[in-house]
Amino acid sequence: MLACRTAGVDETRALGGAVATIADAGDVVVLVGDLGAGKTAFVQGFAASLGVTAPVTSPTFTLANRYEGRLIVNHLDVYRFDCPEEVSDLALPELLDDGVTLVEWGDTIASALPAEHLSVRIRFGDGDDDRSFELRTHGEAWRSRADRLRAVLGRWTVPC
Repeated sequence: MLACRTAGVDETRALGGAVATIADAGDVVVLVGDLGAGKTAFVQGFAASLGVTAPVTSPTFTLANRYEGRLIVNHLDVYRFDCPEEVSDLALPELLDDGVTLVEWGDTIASALPAEHLSVRIRFGDGDDDRSFELRTHGEAWRSRADRLRAVLGRWTVPC
């Protein structure tokens, strides 16, 4: 587990952008956190780092947004899902084959997601704009990049 802290939305975006620098096609990033914790800000930075120039907005009502960049960025929001079976509406297997997929509220459909993923838990910090992050690698593909992940997140890392 890697623990990080940010002090403001711009730093949260920068942290997301740093993670994107080691992303590969087929990767899945699962974002977990309360409303307003910064999941979409993380995705905005992630997408910008991959060359996405379109505005990145939360897909709460559309369920999925797709952005073109160095890699295709699939941005899902499953907040309104009650069970993993609802994932069939998203054509998830097809999305996972194409680009990188970030799933807000992904813990609600964990059983429908691949075992290979990076989980990012975002919590509110002490100050209004402070956030704490727990990043966990799942599967060999992400574990093999753990040292690179630590390196790109060094400026935000705090002791566990």
